[in-house]
Amino acid sequence: MTANILYTAIAGLAVLPLLLYLKYPYIWYDLRYAISAIQVGIRLNKYKNKKPFYSIVDCFLDKVARQPHKKFLLFEESSYTYIQADKESNRVARALSQHANLKEGDTVALFLGNQPLFVWFWLALAKLGCTAALLNYNVRSKSLLHCFSCCEAKALVVSADLRGAVEEVLPTLNQQGVRVFVLSDHCDVEGIESLSDKIQKASDESLSPQLRANVNIKSPALYIYTSGTTGLPKAAVINQERLWMATFLQSIAGVRSDDIIYIYLPLYHTAGFMMGLTGAIEKGITVVLRQKFSVSQFWNDCRKHNVTVIQYIGEIMRYLCNAPKRDNDRDHKVRLALGNGIRADTWADFLQRFGDIRICECYGATEGNVGFVNYVGKVGAIGKEHFLHKMGYEYALIRYDTEKEEPVKDSRGFCIKVPRGETGLLVAKIGKKTPFTGYAKNKQQTEKKKLRDVFVKGDLYFNSGDLLKIDNEGFIFFQDRIGDTFRWKGENVATTEVADHLLMVDFIEEANVYGVKVPGHEGRIGMAALTLKEKMEFDGKACHQHVKNYLPSYARPRFIRIQDALVVTGTFKQMKVKLAEEGFNPVVIKDPLFYLDDSKGYVPMTEEIFNSIVEGKVRL
Repeated sequence: MTANILYTAIAGLAVLPLLLYLKYPYIWYDLRYAISAIQVGIRLNKYKNKKPFYSIVDCFLDKVARQPHKKFLLFEESSYTYIQADKESNRVARALSQHANLKEGDTVALFLGNQPLFVWFWLALAKLGCTAALLNYNVRSKSLLHCFSCCEAKALVVSADLRGAVEEVLPTLNQQGVRVFVLSDHCDVEGIESLSDKIQKASDESLSPQLRANVNIKSPALYIYTSGTTGLPKAAVINQERLWMATFLQSIAGVRSDDIIYIYLPLYHTAGFMMGLTGAIEKGITVVLRQKFSVSQFWNDCRKHNVTVIQYIGEIMRYLCNAPKRDNDRDHKVRLALGNGIRADTWADFLQRFGDIRICECYGATEGNVGFVNYVGKVGAIGKEHFLHKMGYEYALIRYDTEKEEPVKDSRGFCIKVPRGETGLLVAKIGKKTPFTGYAKNKQQTEKKKLRDVFVKGDLYFNSGDLLKIDNEGFIFFQDRIGDTFRWKGENVATTEVADHLLMVDFIEEANVYGVKVPGHEGRIGMAALTLKEKMEFDGKACHQHVKNYLPSYARPRFIRIQDALVVTGTFKQMKVKLAEEGFNPVVIKDPLFYLDDSKGYVPMTEEIFNSIVEGKVRL
């Protein structure tokens, strides 16, 4: 009798995993994620409580001590070990300290492309207890100057190839007392000092940790700029705690200490810097750095350097899938892709063509206080809910009126949560464990991202600006972006900034800029509805020359629509939703339409051009 009971119990235990799997098909993924999340939480708490404070640069120095001769950075034909990187950054730190008179707490703006010096400068500033402001090297004139007023940078470091952009605003920078250093051996421009010669003469001896003795978990580590509805970049304040949290994403995604990561995304972005570079430092792995993405060289680089982990944005994956097929498409060692913004159809095509690569899609905002990870690998999802995650982050999807551009309220004046399967605006509670640090020197925009009295009187939530949907299995899907910002080629485009530049053209009276969807492309591409000044005509070449001078390529409107009058709401807000839905089809739209041909300027839009775009024959 006892034996029968024992056998029954054993049989029951044997069947239990199957029963659990049938009822909860993702239980093992959930369990693995829980273990990783707990391990990360323990490490973060350990670093928080450590005296003196343990920063990313301290983590780097530990790696230098443990694996001095391991390759840290590969760039073009150059290779740097951890100890070499340490010495190079020491030289930079000493040169900056001596010639820029930096002290702990100062901010220095870096205006550089992807190159080893970018890494050396950040490490140097961190060793000195200073904050790095990472400037987008595409910004110019008014936007560039605005970046300095945001973070109050004491100095600017610019690469030789970007010196021209700085010279345009040099008088104002000098007036503001900003020291400008160019990475060259000499400079004959008054107000700009050479720095490369001074770095070469500096000692590579280690610096005292006392130089950063007052840095703590809440100290600013970085300023990363994000586009905003003001039309000017906003400096998101990334403190040491937030930097650590983003750094740990590689651990959540399953990056190992023997991996080699390929970073071609710009280091001024959250993805390239925090998810890529500092994540690699925490794991102690090798980084293959490339100046810019190249579809033709992508897999060659991966094969050449035995890359095992790649980063992506959705558009990049589409470029790779659209490239001509080759016999060696699966001849690589890449096992993990980490990023965001990949479409479901591109995801499936990528796996089918390039092999069994685990895609870890993530969701989050540079300044946001909530994020998600699709640790299961469900095609099309940006994340999955998890009970541990819900314990740490109080978030919800609320009903949102896209025409009125505001949350829908109930009879009591509170927001309404949407049920599973319905689209809603993501909001996350702001609290001690989930702070929202906002934007430097921009109280107005910081307040604009806050929602008050959401579910009860006195509560405070972060407004993500994103419309999401959660299905019955807890998978989260991105639906759309609200407000005055759209995303194209991995960059946020502020419609107000583009409109302001268009209004500088002498024949344009009004401008309404918005993003339109294009079949087969991620995000939205720029389009502008314009009204012209009385008795003036649209000049396609002049307009093209203007946007080419003032806007980066991803922000230039690809389509122009000329209207007699812009449509506005009852409160005189420009209507974007209806215009975006109407798109750029000349058969549907009777207003004059123009298309930006990079070689000819804005030319009349035709059915032939439209069909070529829809069929993917024209590269946008």
